[in-house]
Amino acid sequence: MPHPVDIRVGNNIRCCRKQIGMTQQELANSVGVKFQQIHKYETAHNRVSASKLFEIAAVLQKSTDYFFEGLGKGPRNGDSPMDVPDLLSDKKALDLVTLYYGIPESQRRKLIDLAKELAD
Repeated sequence: MPHPVDIRVGNNIRCCRKQIGMTQQELANSVGVKFQQIHKYETAHNRVSASKLFEIAAVLQKSTDYFFEGLGKGPRNGDSPMDVPDLLSDKKALDLVTLYYGIPESQRRKLIDLAKELAD
């Protein structure tokens, strides 16, 4: 069973990669691994080493902290990674988030209003 932190890091890699329109193959070529390895990182089948995460962050133009966003402070500080819902592990939710960022900023408010209306 993958650790919740590895799942979060993998989801954040995938989300960031998709937001900028990069394929797994393109990311893999940029960091010197096969695309299957990127897939394994994104699905938390393999852990990302610190050095590889550093390279991935540089290619995706993010700080390494970005990949840990959404996590609690950790067990020593009272929070657990399990305390945070992992909405981006659901493919449909990730697709929705990706599509959302493809909508012009001026139209996003209308989409949010529609979603609120449908949820009621």
